[in-house]
Amino acid sequence: MDKISRLNPIQEILTAEPGRIRKLFVQEDSSKSKLLEISRTASAAKIPVVPVSRRWLERAAPHHQGALAYVSAAGYAALPALLSKSDIPFLVLLDGIEDPQNLGAIIRSAEGAGVDGIILPRDRASGLTETVRKVSAGAVDHMMVARVPNLVRTMEELRRKGIWLVGAEGGGSRQWCDFDYTQPVGLVLGSEGRGLRPLVRRHCDELLSLPLLGRISSLNVAAAAAAFFYEVVRQRGCP
Repeated sequence: MDKISRLNPIQEILTAEPGRIRKLFVQEDSSKSKLLEISRTASAAKIPVVPVSRRWLERAAPHHQGALAYVSAAGYAALPALLSKSDIPFLVLLDGIEDPQNLGAIIRSAEGAGVDGIILPRDRASGLTETVRKVSAGAVDHMMVARVPNLVRTMEELRRKGIWLVGAEGGGSRQWCDFDYTQPVGLVLGSEGRGLRPLVRRHCDELLSLPLLGRISSLNVAAAAAAFFYEVVRQRGCP
């Protein structure tokens, strides 16, 4: 059971998956309009809403914004559910992203760019933690995420289904825009320090790089992900 004490994430869950909120504690003397709206929405969804003192909240959640929600852990989607969202799937495969800050930022950008789903390996990678939820600004509640036991086998399955696998790899000879993203695509991003593992790299159909015109030799994985995401958006036609 997770504890969430920020109003925006609570509101996002109320909108997307109200059944995950088990109980909501609200500061009894608060006049915040957003808090009152959340309380009304929760009551309408038959979620127990418990008025408590500010002192009680400060003990339970020191950085609260007037509320504390007890929420069941986010569920993971099955891979077929991700594939069924679109006739031209746009998927993101993350090879060992261990920092929840990076995972949350990637999910936030992915949701904004219309990604159909994110695929995580079960081992040696961050899951959907409370930190991920906070950094994603609630985007995790609108993004389908699958967790698979073996990323390489999943890549093989995706290829059999006609999905092109594009690996983001620093120092490559081809650039991030040198690919036709209007076809079914799975963008593969490596871990913060090691990049793509050799076996994952070999299972990519293309390896593409972002140009680095300054003095640094690499980008944060979340920043690189956003650049790739919006190239897909550009090619598929900006709304």
